[in-house]
Amino acid sequence: MFAGLTGWHLLIILAVILLLFGAPKLPGLAKSIGQSMRIFKGEVDELKKDGKDGKADQAADGTVQNTAAPAAQAPVAPTPVTPAPVTPAPVDPSTESKPKS
Repeated sequence: MFAGLTGWHLLIILAVILLLFGAPKLPGLAKSIGQSMRIFKGEVDELKKDGKDGKADQAADGTVQNTAAPAAQAPVAPTPVTPAPVTPAPVDPSTESKPKS
């Protein structure tokens, strides 16, 4: 897939990445990519270890056992919320502005 890439190609790619993201952000970017790859690898290894592929498991006697989670209950509709009545604030007549004529 990357057989045609030489050292110069990789150097140019690294220079473009440096220009796009800037030097201060590269260590954080590399750290987050490493963490993401570690999490992904752990999840893949866990799936391989469990040997589950999302299908029903078959017991030793040949019967099929469903390992899916039980069906969830029907969702309950939320209770409608009525807004509190809005009362106007009292107005002080001494500070009330009068229209100019």
